[in-house]
Amino acid sequence: MSLEVQRDGEHRFIGRNERGAEVVIGRKGAEGAFSPAELLQIAAAGCSAVTAENLITRRIGEDSKFRVGVTADRREGASELDAVHVAFDVDVSSLAAEDREALATAVDRAIERLCTVSRTLKKGIPVTESFPTE
Repeated sequence: MSLEVQRDGEHRFIGRNERGAEVVIGRKGAEGAFSPAELLQIAAAGCSAVTAENLITRRIGEDSKFRVGVTADRREGASELDAVHVAFDVDVSSLAAEDREALATAVDRAIERLCTVSRTLKKGIPVTESFPTE
C-alpha cells in the first residue's frame, strides 16, 4: 500500500493513497484541514466504526445510522496525547436489555481483536524517519 503526504503550500499538505483518496493536513486550527493529532484520533474512531459496523447493523438494522465520537487527553503544552477516548452513539432502544449488553460486549471484543489502529496505539510501536544526506 502506497501512502504519501505532499506539501501543497505554507502549512498545507495533502495526504493521498493509491486509490485516489485525499485528506488535507495542516497545523492545529488551519481552515479546511485536519491536524496530524486529529487524524490520529479520527483513525481510532474510524477503525472502531468499521470494525463494529456489521455487528451493529445485523442487530439494529441495515439502515441504522450511528456516530462514533472521539476525544483525547493532552497535558498543557505536551507534544503527545495521553489517552484517546472513542464513544459510540447508537440507538439501541429497539433491543432488550440483555441484547444491548451482548452487543456492547461483542463490539468491545471485536475492536480489541481486530481494530488495527487501537491495537497499535495500545501496544506502542517504534516510528522511524529517514532524511536524505546526499
